[in-house]
Amino acid sequence: MTLVSELVAALDEERVRSGGLERALYNRDASIMEGRAGVVCFPLTTPEVQAVVKVAAAHGRAVVPRGAGTGLAGGAVPVGAEGHEPVVVVTTRMNRVLEVDAHNAVAWVQPGVLNLDLSRHVAPLGLHFAPDPSSQQACSIGGNVANNSGGPHCLAYGVTTAHVLAMDVVLADGVLVRLGGLEPEGLGYDLRGAFVGSEGTMGVAVAVAVRLTPLPPALRTLLIGFPTVEAAAETVTAVIGAGIIPAAMEMMDARITKAVEEYVHAGFPADAAAVLLIEVDGLEDGVAAAAAEVIELAQARGATSVRMAADAAERDLLWKGRKSAFGAVARIAPDYYLHDTVVPRTRLAEILARVYELADANGVAVMNVFHAGDGNLHPLFLFDRRRPGELDRVKAAGDQLIRVCIEAGGVLSGEHGIGLEKRDYMPLLFSPADLLAQDSLRDAFDPSRLFNPDKVIPSGSRCGDLQSVPPGVWI
Repeated sequence: MTLVSELVAALDEERVRSGGLERALYNRDASIMEGRAGVVCFPLTTPEVQAVVKVAAAHGRAVVPRGAGTGLAGGAVPVGAEGHEPVVVVTTRMNRVLEVDAHNAVAWVQPGVLNLDLSRHVAPLGLHFAPDPSSQQACSIGGNVANNSGGPHCLAYGVTTAHVLAMDVVLADGVLVRLGGLEPEGLGYDLRGAFVGSEGTMGVAVAVAVRLTPLPPALRTLLIGFPTVEAAAETVTAVIGAGIIPAAMEMMDARITKAVEEYVHAGFPADAAAVLLIEVDGLEDGVAAAAAEVIELAQARGATSVRMAADAAERDLLWKGRKSAFGAVARIAPDYYLHDTVVPRTRLAEILARVYELADANGVAVMNVFHAGDGNLHPLFLFDRRRPGELDRVKAAGDQLIRVCIEAGGVLSGEHGIGLEKRDYMPLLFSPADLLAQDSLRDAFDPSRLFNPDKVIPSGSRCGDLQSVPPGVWI
């Protein structure tokens, strides 16, 4: 039997797509990279995922797990030579909340459950899922696990790994294993922690036990304008230095603030050089005191405007502005390259100045919106891929940005992952021994290298490795 016929037998004809146009839709994720999908499968159950993995392995085809496709580092881009393109396993139809234990604040969910849908599902119980990527209306829990995703409110609550207790995972031989558990202290190695953030290179998560967080009893949401980027950056450092850990602390420069205001009409100060969106939560008295201190620290550094959301509707509008930033850019340019690096908070103003310089030097426009509290930068380089040379200039600016951030004591990624985008930069941060250790861990899960080949670890990490990524992965 052929690969396609065996997959159809394992699922059904409607959920196995092999046509050229259908496969093309899954050649890329939300990054600016493109590969080639072989066959695209849409399983509904764990046994179906196991069957697909076994069929792919029997035919010598790699498997690329894929969630909603909102990843920005090329992690879900299928890579393979012509005639050996990977089988893409799309988990979006595995979208059921399996069980909610409100007493213990735990939910078992399938990987295709959308991030925001989970929080909406448990909100009547006074709970929510704390990690909240800007794409939370579209991104899936499985994708969050794959990339150890963050979000604005991860400053206080932590990224995805802090909220995942256990996972059921299909390995390369089709065997189902459980990593982690619901008990307070598990025995042995933290295999759950090793899997979270592995970007689909170790297996397919088919069920995830997530920790739910109580909705805060009180919160204050502040929008503060500043005359300079430096003043805003100094306020970020001052707030953390004062011992205040906001639930969220986001920064936007003048260019993106203006674009957002024209798009959302949320009342953002379009004349500010930078704005901070700061949220503090907890018990009422503590929240009121923290908000007052944040305002005092901001005004001491020249804040030109302070706005506190009066009610839930106004808070939602302010957050809509922040989380619609990338959509707002579409009114300005047809394409953008959203980067993801991390630098020490104390060097934010310096690095932002360098971002503007390198963008100007390469002749590309840039806007900045990012998680200032943990130094997680997200410059948006704007371009039009139809114009010759523009993508090359954008990639050159991105290359320089990575090197500047690493030299400043930063790291490659805060939440988007490594994928294809930053794979070949890994030696800037890790020694050969570090890379070998990471590669060996991957081998422990997937010795056959079935899952998501050529991602995260650069070629040459082992003696005799050869570069297997075909030309044309970047578009």
